[in-house]
Amino acid sequence: MTNQEIIDEVKRAISIEADSIHNLLSDLNEQQILDCAYAIKNCSGKIILSGCGTSAMAAKKIAHSLNCIERPSIFLTPSDAIHGGLGVLQENDLLILISKGGNTAELLNLIPACKAKKAKLIGVSENESSLIAKQADLFVKVKVDREPCRFNMLATASTLAVIATFDAICIALMQMTGYTREQFAIIHPGGAVGERLLSGKQ
Repeated sequence: MTNQEIIDEVKRAISIEADSIHNLLSDLNEQQILDCAYAIKNCSGKIILSGCGTSAMAAKKIAHSLNCIERPSIFLTPSDAIHGGLGVLQENDLLILISKGGNTAELLNLIPACKAKKAKLIGVSENESSLIAKQADLFVKVKVDREPCRFNMLATASTLAVIATFDAICIALMQMTGYTREQFAIIHPGGAVGERLLSGKQ
């Protein structure tokens, strides 16, 4: 490939991903989003997220963002979960399983314990007919038209769409809970953000 062809490919990929995020606005299921936001807000226990591959990366990012707004969250590795790690899941907790196809075997293994412990289950997938969607107490559909890669396989746009959806839910939760700069300053004193918070700068 020439340098220009490389740049063109980069621009094409960014364009597809940007369109995928923008299209979330027209594809948004408002009731699903409301149900998810209220479930997170009203959770009296922990919020536990799990996923495999790129969905795991999304789950880790979402867990961090939720912690930043005082919604205590952790990422649970699926392989560790079924070897005793599921002990972290308790009755008042909320389990969020993220899977593009919705039938990831490693995540399906977590559902029986979730049901037995009477924790609440949110499934996040593009496939409303999937096993995770059917087993979940709440389902959030996040789907993109295509992935940027030429095989339409590498989950990049779809992963960004999941992250963007939960970023937006986090922003809404800040308003729902009356989250303040003072609260944020307590848990984020480090870095440039901490410096701004502690100095009172916007």
